[in-house]
Amino acid sequence: MPAEPRAQIPPADPAAPYDIVFLDRDGTINVRVEDGYVTRPEELVLLPGALGAIVALTRAGCRVVVVTNQRGVSRGLMSLADVDAVHDRLRARVAEAGGRIDAVLVCPHAAGTCECRKPAPGLFLRALSAAPWAEATRCAVVGDMPTDVAPGRELGMRTRLVGRDAPDLAGAVRALLDGLCESV
Repeated sequence: MPAEPRAQIPPADPAAPYDIVFLDRDGTINVRVEDGYVTRPEELVLLPGALGAIVALTRAGCRVVVVTNQRGVSRGLMSLADVDAVHDRLRARVAEAGGRIDAVLVCPHAAGTCECRKPAPGLFLRALSAAPWAEATRCAVVGDMPTDVAPGRELGMRTRLVGRDAPDLAGAVRALLDGLCESV
């Protein structure tokens, strides 16, 4: 079962340019571990500019939701508790910088066995159900793989693909907040 938001996601600031900005984790916020998974908090290495990007979204009044596939759980390489510990570390680093992550949703399943593994929209729909005030068309998603942004595109969200549309998360967020991002 994918991790659920711990509570309802509170409304974004009325002046926020987006209700929710969905962020992929590995390769977007943190360094992707080659031939493996981030299984412990000390293995979490944030990409340059990632903290500042999340802080900028927080200051703009947007809600920030991390959506991540973590197949290492289904492969027995880590537990959901391990994943939670990594996310606790991520949240702490973001909070220390003055930002906020409002929810983290995880698909721990093997490919083809669920409706929540990206590119399926399950994680996004789960977040939207925890934020009934949010409209998908007032949301955005940033990821480093086409499968990360596909669910957002399907739901009518603005999308930004790191490596194609922007060099990194900071560039993607800058474009989103400057209103320069077109759906892709």
